[in-house]
Amino acid sequence: MKKKFLALFLSMTLAFSMTACGGSSDGNSSQKTADSDKAAIQDKGKLVVGVTDFEPMDYKDDSGDWIGFDADMAKAFAKELGVDAEFMEIDWDNKILELDGETIDCVWNGMTLTDEVTSAMDCSNAYCNNAQIVIVPAKDADKYQDEESIKDLNFAVEAGSAGAEQAKEHGLKYTEVASQANALMEVAAGTSDAAIIDSLMAAAMVGEGTSYADLTYTVELNSEEYGVGFRKGSDLKDELNAFLKKSYDDGSMKEIAEKYGVQVALSEQK
Repeated sequence: MKKKFLALFLSMTLAFSMTACGGSSDGNSSQKTADSDKAAIQDKGKLVVGVTDFEPMDYKDDSGDWIGFDADMAKAFAKELGVDAEFMEIDWDNKILELDGETIDCVWNGMTLTDEVTSAMDCSNAYCNNAQIVIVPAKDADKYQDEESIKDLNFAVEAGSAGAEQAKEHGLKYTEVASQANALMEVAAGTSDAAIIDSLMAAAMVGEGTSYADLTYTVELNSEEYGVGFRKGSDLKDELNAFLKKSYDDGSMKEIAEKYGVQVALSEQK
């Protein structure tokens, strides 16, 4: 009888212990869910920004530091939050995975607000206007002035980019490469007939006085807007929207834009 009572007592004790542990686990989970992204980055002291090499938005200077319109705006936003901005170069095709995996806190890299992006991320208000345009050798520009004339070209596009989406949408032949910068290199090297890149990048990198003086841009395939992406449910989106309006109103956004020659593309913040 004593043995049966002891077994029952031990069983009840174990059940109570497991219930208590389960309650503790649920409590920790709830606490983690309750914590905001803003609180998390302030706790670690840095905002980790996912970027690619994309002049004039995010690129490295001679010292290896990230600069550009987006980079400088990200630094200013981080400062507003009382933290530092840390830049992590990512594979653009994996931007959503990087964000959901919490290796980065946001994607801030001239990101077009496509349906795919807005369904997978909480995105800021648009802050810049842009377009996807065709890049060809300057000597061949006269041949490629409309959509019909480019249909037989072999294009280089950044994997997972708005340029890749436009190539698909227009039924063009294309090869995906790691970045828009690599797409330009393909055309310059003659391994691709043309590229599709952002108009803001083209203005900074293509044509007379640039790194690619022998290339030019011709056909504009669409019009679009840039935004910054955060994880679903992130409170950083509202924080950034407030910051964008503040910096637009006080002129600091325009000042940074003028530094990189993108002021004409700015979207009014309401």
